[in-house]
Amino acid sequence: MIVAFRLARVGLHLVGGLATAAVVYPLVGRPARLRLKQRWSRQLLAMLGVRLNAGAACLSAPALLVANHVSWLDIFAINALAPAAFVCKADVRDWPLIGWLCERTETIFMPRASRSAAKQAGDAIAVRLRQGGHVAAFPEGTTSAGGDLLPFHGALFQSAVDAGCRVQPLALRYMDGNGRPSTAAAYCGDTTLLQSMRRIAAAPALQLQLDILPPIDGQGADRRRLAAAAHQAIRHALSLPQEMRLDAAGTSATCVRLAAA
Repeated sequence: MIVAFRLARVGLHLVGGLATAAVVYPLVGRPARLRLKQRWSRQLLAMLGVRLNAGAACLSAPALLVANHVSWLDIFAINALAPAAFVCKADVRDWPLIGWLCERTETIFMPRASRSAAKQAGDAIAVRLRQGGHVAAFPEGTTSAGGDLLPFHGALFQSAVDAGCRVQPLALRYMDGNGRPSTAAAYCGDTTLLQSMRRIAAAPALQLQLDILPPIDGQGADRRRLAAAAHQAIRHALSLPQEMRLDAAGTSATCVRLAAA
């Protein structure tokens, strides 16, 4: 019963978000849009019964926010903390409703095949950073169940170098009511979005711990070193071993769903 109630509220909340993006966004300035995005994200977490623990630290801007990627819920956790423009794979633009909403909430689409288009997207990220805002990305390029951390793609960090701004690492962990690691929010493999939402809504006392790590200066830095430093900081915060864990068959235990944002 509680699951159906939570999902019904989320459905209405999504409709309200679409209406806000269509009617209100064109009439207000960017600061107001960011506040609306932050409030909507906080309400979504509450409706799903997810408690966000992020402390009271403020994130300086501009900054490239980078985090490990476990769930589609990560996007709204970061927006609840510091509303940002997200870097998203280009084909999400064609998704029904979601693609439309992404286009109207400052999403920066990153193509996968064209180097020239990728360069244009990188330039767009740098422009947004120079304007003083937050841009968020998941440098692994895929989600995992939270038990490991894939290497970071260095190309995403070039924008921070070009803009001369900070890289702000964030570490996300999902836990149950007893503080133990939880995979309820993991969005990978063959799991559909609806299945994932049902599992999250059914999880009792799901908590999302979002740790704000020391920022890294990107001015004059090398993008590969920036990526390595951010990766190391997040790996340490998650208490993960230095080497990628392998399963019994000798293959990575990390899920392979492409990141939605």
